[in-house]
Amino acid sequence: MIAPYAFAQVGGKADYLAFPKSKEEFKELLKAAAKKRLPVHVLGQLSNLLVSDDGIVGLVIITDHLNKISCRGTLVAADAGIDMISVSEFAYEHGLSGLEWSAGLPGSVGGAVYMNAGAYGGNTADNLLRVTALDKKGQEFIISKEDLGFSYRNSGIQKNDYYIVSAEFQLAKGNKEEIRRWMDDFNLRRISKQPLNYPSNGSVFKRPDGFYAGKLISDAGLQGTRIGGAQLSVKHANFIVNIDNASSRDYLELISLVKKTISDTFGIKMDPEIKLIGRGLEEN
Repeated sequence: MIAPYAFAQVGGKADYLAFPKSKEEFKELLKAAAKKRLPVHVLGQLSNLLVSDDGIVGLVIITDHLNKISCRGTLVAADAGIDMISVSEFAYEHGLSGLEWSAGLPGSVGGAVYMNAGAYGGNTADNLLRVTALDKKGQEFIISKEDLGFSYRNSGIQKNDYYIVSAEFQLAKGNKEEIRRWMDDFNLRRISKQPLNYPSNGSVFKRPDGFYAGKLISDAGLQGTRIGGAQLSVKHANFIVNIDNASSRDYLELISLVKKTISDTFGIKMDPEIKLIGRGLEEN
């Protein structure tokens, strides 16, 4: 079952599930999948992902054992499976500034690069230098930031069959007290505004130009709406929380309700920020 590994605690079985402990094991898994012509899905912390109750076809590789981190001067190298919170803390310990915004950000380095995750004015692309990636046959190569095609909550990796192994961030020397102050401030904002007491996928919808997704949902009278075990959070309307064994269908119905209501009420298109994966979801 995928659900125990997912932030939202939703998701059925994968045909095959693997947890590589090294880049070499990662490569061998990709080579074996290519020979068997198995679809491959590489996942990290599953924090911005909705997995189908009907499971996932093919091989699912979860990278959380790929969690090494190091620095050389102001350059921080982090494996794809380590979480961004740990990377921001590592940077702080070494007096390096640039990742304060990610102090409380759920999700792995690989996922952050894939989504160009960001918060409070910062984005993954801002300090990224390059990534090491594998193709579907396990061949290794390096991609510079300029070749990754970053945009708001998007990257070129989403359109290519690349799997991130590690990333390098170019940071700057900073004052540790000042770095800590900003990290604590961002964490306090998250605690005060986000429903961290329930499983969720984080922000569900991208911010439409000129608007805030949560405010639109609230203004439309949808905040607190519940379908099955899923609810549009009463604390932050752009979060769907799993309050009682929610299914992916519950999430999808809430997402559809929000999209239709906001379109009908305000004439604004709402695009999900979370990714959908698994049987019956990927074509949505």
